[in-house]
Amino acid sequence: MDRPLLNRRLAEFGTTIFAEMSALAVRTGSINLGQGFPDADGPEEVREAAVRALRDGRGNQYPPGPGIPELRTAVAAHQQRFYGRLGLSYDPDTEVLVTAGATEALAASLLALLEPGDEVIALEPYYDSYAAGIALAGGRRVPVTLRADPESGSYRLDLDELRDALTDKTRLLLLNTPHNPTGTVLSRDELAEIARLACERDLLVITDEVYEHLVFEGEHLPLASFPGMRERTVTIGSAGKTFSFTGWKVGWVTATAELVSAVRSAKQFLTYVSAGPFQYAVAEALALPDSYFTELREDLRTKRDILATGLTDAGFQVFRPAGTYFITTDIRPLGHEDGFAFCRTLPERAGVVAIPNAVFYDHKEEGAPYVRFAFCKRTDVLQEAADRLKRL
Repeated sequence: MDRPLLNRRLAEFGTTIFAEMSALAVRTGSINLGQGFPDADGPEEVREAAVRALRDGRGNQYPPGPGIPELRTAVAAHQQRFYGRLGLSYDPDTEVLVTAGATEALAASLLALLEPGDEVIALEPYYDSYAAGIALAGGRRVPVTLRADPESGSYRLDLDELRDALTDKTRLLLLNTPHNPTGTVLSRDELAEIARLACERDLLVITDEVYEHLVFEGEHLPLASFPGMRERTVTIGSAGKTFSFTGWKVGWVTATAELVSAVRSAKQFLTYVSAGPFQYAVAEALALPDSYFTELREDLRTKRDILATGLTDAGFQVFRPAGTYFITTDIRPLGHEDGFAFCRTLPERAGVVAIPNAVFYDHKEEGAPYVRFAFCKRTDVLQEAADRLKRL
């Protein structure tokens, strides 16, 4: 055929670097610190809840389109439990939608809320599905770059740059906090200014908050809790990151009934429904005691510090994350400037796999010397990775 088979909007993304690096890890027997999936399953009682649902015949056929009532109620209760003090609450019947993970929640939200030609501002670097989702919806992505600050060892948002990026065509802000891959947690002042701009310019906002419980410094503040934001914000959550069940693909959207209805209209033509038995298990997971969420955070804080120390000792410039389970590093102190080349040779040189941050940028040159490592692995695996990186 003369005509290309792949839609031109998707052609620019091609095979993801994540698949390439994971295959390289298998082929070389390397420790995979590239893709962000844990190497140990989540709580046994949650797994048992999924088994019970299967055995009892719950969810083996199509669940309700918005998600099973038990999970929608649990999501609403979770929001009330952790953010009710901020005045945030949702009606489980009309303001919660269960999705096939956060990825579908994002895609359905973008498809529902954008018209061709609408501009979407996203904080660069950003997860590659953001760019793909905006393209599929016919939107135009406008990156606002988080800048690395070597002195503080963190990334910073330039609010002036964000203001300057707004145009008459701007329809939507797409935020991720805690932020993958930089580990940035937007501060109260930063979120307040973003909220002010959104209200002033009458913008919609999608917030990816899947790492809400993985905050080591600062605090997670849902943007929807700020004045004027509840009625214009679609908040995305997920069980995968919080409970270490990334393969279950259970996510959710919380928003006003009007926004949820719009997102559901797009979602029904994507997966329709998904993960029936797992929805019952996630409903139980969301009711776990506060100690679970505290222990999860502290365990990952320890793992962060193990890997950060190992990377520093190996010669990397380390940007210690305030949240998520990813560490960004600068490879220039090691005499390298091309993250792609570095990551493709790292398995042979050190037996470790990482991801080049440039894949998360429109401005590739901004991300060229940075590489991301995941620390959602067993402690012994991280210690072994740190030992291997000493070969560099």
